Amino acid sequence: MDCSLVRTLVHRYCAGEENWVDSRTIYVGHKEPPPGAEAYIPQRYPDNRIVSSKLIIDTPTSPVTSGLPLFFVITVTAIKQGYEDWLRHKADNAMNQCPVHFIQHGKLVRKQSRKLRVGDIVMVKEDETFPCDLIFLSSNRGDGTCHVTTASLDGESSHKTHYAVQDTKGFHTEEDVDRLHATIECEQPQPDLYKFVGRINVYSDLNDPVVRPLGSENLLLRGATLKNTEKIFGVAIYTGMETKMALNYQSKSQKRSAVEKSMNVFLIVYLCILVSKALVNTVLKYVWQSEPFRDEPWYNQKTESERQRNLFLRAFTDFLAFMVLFNYIIPVSMYVTVEMQKFLGSYFISWDEDMFDEETGEGPLVNTSDLNEELGQVEYIFTDKTGTLTENNMAFKECCIEGQVYVPHVICNGQVLPDSSGIDMIDSSPGVSGREREELFFRALCLCHTVQVKDDDQVDGPRKSPDSGKSCVYISSSPDEVALVEGIQRLGFTYLRLKDNYMEILNRNDDIERFELLEILSFDSVRRRMSVIVRAATGEIYLFCKGADSSIFPRVTEGRVDQIRARVERNAVEGLRTLCVAYKSMAPEEYEAACRLLQAAKVALQDREKKLAEAYEQIERDLILLGATAVEDRLQEKAADTIEALQKAGIKVWVLTGDKMETAAATCYACKLFRRNTQLLELTTKRIEEQSLHDVLFELSKTVLRCSGSLTRDNFSGLSADMQDYGLIIDGAALSLIMKPREDGSSSNYRELFLEICRNCSAVLCCRMAPLQKAQIVKLIKFSKEHPITLAIGDGANDVSMILEAHVGIGVIGKEGRQAARNSDYAIPKFKHLKKMLLVHGHFYYIRISELVQYFFYKNVCFIFPQFLYQFFCGFSQQTLYDTAYLTLYNISFTSLPILLYSLMEQHVSIDVLKRDPSLYRDIAKNALLRWRVFTYWTFLGLFDALVFFFGAYFMFENTVVTSGGQMFGNWTFGTLVFTVMVFTVTLKLALDTHYWTWINHFVIWGSLLFYIVFSLLWGGIIWPFLSYQRMYYVFMHMLSSGPAWLGIILLITVSLLPDVLKKVLCRQLWPTATERTQSSQPQESVVPDSSLSPLCRAQVHRAPGPWLPWATSA
Repeated sequence: MDCSLVRTLVHRYCAGEENWVDSRTIYVGHKEPPPGAEAYIPQRYPDNRIVSSKLIIDTPTSPVTSGLPLFFVITVTAIKQGYEDWLRHKADNAMNQCPVHFIQHGKLVRKQSRKLRVGDIVMVKEDETFPCDLIFLSSNRGDGTCHVTTASLDGESSHKTHYAVQDTKGFHTEEDVDRLHATIECEQPQPDLYKFVGRINVYSDLNDPVVRPLGSENLLLRGATLKNTEKIFGVAIYTGMETKMALNYQSKSQKRSAVEKSMNVFLIVYLCILVSKALVNTVLKYVWQSEPFRDEPWYNQKTESERQRNLFLRAFTDFLAFMVLFNYIIPVSMYVTVEMQKFLGSYFISWDEDMFDEETGEGPLVNTSDLNEELGQVEYIFTDKTGTLTENNMAFKECCIEGQVYVPHVICNGQVLPDSSGIDMIDSSPGVSGREREELFFRALCLCHTVQVKDDDQVDGPRKSPDSGKSCVYISSSPDEVALVEGIQRLGFTYLRLKDNYMEILNRNDDIERFELLEILSFDSVRRRMSVIVRAATGEIYLFCKGADSSIFPRVTEGRVDQIRARVERNAVEGLRTLCVAYKSMAPEEYEAACRLLQAAKVALQDREKKLAEAYEQIERDLILLGATAVEDRLQEKAADTIEALQKAGIKVWVLTGDKMETAAATCYACKLFRRNTQLLELTTKRIEEQSLHDVLFELSKTVLRCSGSLTRDNFSGLSADMQDYGLIIDGAALSLIMKPREDGSSSNYRELFLEICRNCSAVLCCRMAPLQKAQIVKLIKFSKEHPITLAIGDGANDVSMILEAHVGIGVIGKEGRQAARNSDYAIPKFKHLKKMLLVHGHFYYIRISELVQYFFYKNVCFIFPQFLYQFFCGFSQQTLYDTAYLTLYNISFTSLPILLYSLMEQHVSIDVLKRDPSLYRDIAKNALLRWRVFTYWTFLGLFDALVFFFGAYFMFENTVVTSGGQMFGNWTFGTLVFTVMVFTVTLKLALDTHYWTWINHFVIWGSLLFYIVFSLLWGGIIWPFLSYQRMYYVFMHMLSSGPAWLGIILLITVSLLPDVLKKVLCRQLWPTATERTQSSQPQESVVPDSSLSPLCRAQVHRAPGPWLPWATSA
């Protein structure tokens, strides 16, 4: 039951927030504002307790069955969830009782974390974790900064710098902080870790309050750790379940796999069968009893009151009785087995040594086990480029200033290397004006960034300066910025540090230059640029701006645009990442106007981002172009091999990136997404400007359909040799036009045409994509008419939207933090591990769980159909064929463990074969093993076996089988014989389907049969005092004492298994699948166990030899 809505309403009511508003006011130190300043409105907020335990037990199924099996299902689920909840409750208590230092009446007071309230002033010491979300007031540092790590929030181990409020950073003692009189207005809690909007009003005497903007740089998040700072003071603004950490850890929407959907559909079919059986038996009962002499036997005649009961009421009662009798056809225990299989099976990914990256010390992570089998059904992969296909390890290659190229690597010990001919070098003396522009360019790169400098080499994730003579360590959340600062250092300009709001750089003459940092216009993915405003020692004010060429060139009024654009395009074709650099001088009046504009936007509580964007747009104009840089991002190891294998597996790969088209296209060629014979089709803004969107789409549609006529290319023909391969390139602006509703209110025509083109392309590159556009692309394909299974993989926060949108989301544990890995279903260290994740683990998971689902329905048909047939021989009296113990334990004990182990261990072909032949992945595509044809086969196989069990035993008993002692067999012996044949048949059926044998398989399969025999001997060999009946006493031994019974059991088991064996032999000989051909050609010898198996399971594994099981398959 989902109580989130009720919980939210109760929470808001109990918090005193019936009139919910978009912002909150916090009274620092719980002090009321001065009289007349503003109305004092007391507000109530939750305390700082964290509650992650649910105290709710979810059952996997509705109560459609009865007795102990249902109790077993609920009990197992309750124990599992209850244990997990108890662990969460225990962790909550440990966290809520952590000591925290409060400021109270000018003194430090130590209390438990759960007693922290909004408005309390807290002191946090070095290496301590922030107990709640705090506004940073002051630290022991003179510049009012502190360093934190957010590894527990987003995985980033680098030190981030946060800034205290300008008017409070001088408060260094408890007494100073306690005298602070201020109020904070901020937005209501929301889960975005990187966004915060607020303002602080600082009161001094009776003057008007000083208003300062508050942003994410002033917010210290719960879960982050204070580093390299002795202590800080902060005021609590979000506590308990309202902290950003708690909001982020709340459950996301549940994804359901294709297998789970098929299970539910099959369950509905079996529910219909159950109702039909009960209905047929009810009708036939009253038809049979319609004749007087068949009404009731003389020894069980109805009373007069029973005869006078309403006919429809009696019929309905009988209908319910038959429902209870036949309800075992619903495989309730299957849901528990599936849940256990997914949970235990997920450890095989975590244990896989081949997917462990020694360089980073990271292994694969499983955030949800509900989608294991979906890894074997992927049809489309949407991948990011930077950090996913590439290493995100930037190396500065060159820069172009005023048309002249500077390459630091070609100078070695003062000598120009031979291969540098034709390149203008630094020492080529560009002239006086050129020299000024050159130095201005270097200063721009040294100042326009957010790089931190550390003198400590032991910090997390250090990036050392390449100059061995200096001990600078550069740290930044962006590898591009570090590469640029290091590259410029090799060209003679070194960024030293930021101290007291002054940035210091070392020029070529070893002179230190100081620039006052006035404003930072932060980078964002929409603007695709950042700027700084600085004041030089001479008093001149400069705005330096760097960003993508598409965002810089339109704002430039001077500079050698054509030469620099040509160099940028050349570098992009070579696969290099390019940035353009521009500047402008600002008059004091212009700077003052810009300050007022920025200040008004920063203190806004509503639409702050929009107002800041408008302010940035006004300030960053009329720029002078200085030059451009080129940074190389190397392709990840085996990225090309991985993409090639995925395409051979029939999976279409799309690259979604924010980079330039030329840069992204070069990477796609390098990773073999595009090949030499691939004809590239462009759907870009440039082409749409020349032609209308309608004409471009129809022209592309004609092109891709020309070779195949009117037939649409198969989704899995991406590497077809007899067809022309097409690759599509589309940019973000063109996608916006396609997704934009037309004047008639419909955009479906353009979307369908676009999808038709994409279906006939072997690969698609989407460049200049915003994060939400990536999710739009995934959603467009996900809900197309074929409804393909999609997978999204990325490493950065900008990939989270598409990872959440796709059926399966995979995060790469990269250098852009762990936002993607944290929001994904699975996380892997490198892109190359995706190959084994899908082609091996996904393949095995799907094979195993599809067999599990079909087998459960099959064995329940075998179980309950003889009970249905038995009613025709007992006057439809609801007499059970089997003993109560057998009814209860059939699914719980006798047949449960073999299929569970099969679903964990089965390998129908070896791991090496799956890696070597990716085309085997196509055999299981589109839910092949859970289609209606396969489901019908398993159901009819169960019906056939049930007929053999029942009528085989019936004809044996027809002539009154007797034992050597002259005793006759009764109805309980008949039922026990049917049940014995059934248990052996369904267990041996699974043994025939098993290809990968370990000693555990042998132990469980043969041990289950032995357990059934031992249980039956004990159950019927002892008079149990707690039973009110002893109908099974000596029945099993009585049956086994008869030679005909032994012969009948062996014969019936053989007849039951024979059709399935013949079908598999004929299908293998006449219509073999690729997997079956591989199994036949596979060497019949011992194989090396999977490295993902536990050590216990690696011992004594072997393949089933060919002559013994030539027909075995996992279908």
